[in-house]
Amino acid sequence: MIIIRRGLKVLLVLILMLSVISSCKKEAGSDFTNYISKEFVITYTTDYINNLLDAAAGTYPELTDFKPYMTRPVDVYKLTYKTETDGEEISASGLVCIPSAAGEYPILCFQNGTNTLNTLAPSEYVLNPAYQFVEIAASMGFAVVIPDYPGFGKSAGIPHPYLISEPTVRSITDMLYAAREMDSEDDPEITINNEVFIIGYSQGGWATLSLHKALEQEYSDDFILMGSVCGAGPYDLNFLFNSITGSDSYPMPVYLCYIINAYSAYDQFTNPVSDILREPYASRLPGLFNGTLSFDQINSQLTTSVTGLFTGGFLSGFATEAKYSTIRSSLTANSVTAWKTTVPLLLIHGGGDSSVNPLTTENMYNSMIEAGTSAEICKKEILPELDHGDAVVPAMVKGLIFLKSLQ
Repeated sequence: MIIIRRGLKVLLVLILMLSVISSCKKEAGSDFTNYISKEFVITYTTDYINNLLDAAAGTYPELTDFKPYMTRPVDVYKLTYKTETDGEEISASGLVCIPSAAGEYPILCFQNGTNTLNTLAPSEYVLNPAYQFVEIAASMGFAVVIPDYPGFGKSAGIPHPYLISEPTVRSITDMLYAAREMDSEDDPEITINNEVFIIGYSQGGWATLSLHKALEQEYSDDFILMGSVCGAGPYDLNFLFNSITGSDSYPMPVYLCYIINAYSAYDQFTNPVSDILREPYASRLPGLFNGTLSFDQINSQLTTSVTGLFTGGFLSGFATEAKYSTIRSSLTANSVTAWKTTVPLLLIHGGGDSSVNPLTTENMYNSMIEAGTSAEICKKEILPELDHGDAVVPAMVKGLIFLKSLQ
């Protein structure tokens, strides 16, 4: 009886230990540094992928170039993970798209352009045609990662740190870590390795170049950056402001006010908004970027007149007066400065871009070469006459071809 009782005690202890271990594994994020949970969204079959490419080929015939590489179905998941913004840990989200076939895959990380609607965040609108073409790139043998950015998706309750480098880069790299943790837990036949390809346009172009520099200089022990494509990014934010404040009008005041709102929310600017914007725009600003208004709705509450939007003091003193020194310094701190890279990089821009001056890319390319980067490593392409929106698809198609050639 004593032996039986002891045996029962040992058995009960083992059961208790196993139940604790099991509950820990089921508890979201308990065994991981960044990963919290994933939610299956959809599978794209190879037939669906080919039909999607065929439908789009009438407008963009170059998409047919990808068909020979699209050989695998794709499973799409919404990923929730831990990151940090403004010193606080938050739950963030995005999409991870994985080939539905056993194998080892590098990461393709896509940084989307400027967005003001939470309903248009990648994980909130998976079937958005613009994102679908990125999602199905997983069929070529990539694990595609698409961050929402802080302020969207799971973290919609906080201000979006628009064009602020530290929380942007931190949130993307934390998602890269979380994607690898997700793979190791749930998909034993699929391995996400440490090779990373990155691509983005507009805000995403700026984020991609910022990420390129960080992965190369700060995260090289954990990730091997294979190549980057940066489309139409506002890499030099002081240049952006100087070029716009020197103009009579600007067609997209939403971009400028998005910066002012974010930099004010995250204490990048110490000046009150009333030092920068005229009324009624200064008072309207806090209600414009809450994730519920579109570009058109926000622009309708602003003005395309530069002198009508900005105060006279800001227009005359932005570049030189001490009063605006923290504005200049914060824009400098969040710009991307050139360095000598050894990783293939393509800078691409529409030649007729009226939102982000193409000189931004010309200047970035020249600065990278002056910093010691080889012209064989850093490439530049200006797409003749194309405006900001018109250049998105051609730039990203060329970018994916460039990255595929490096795979």
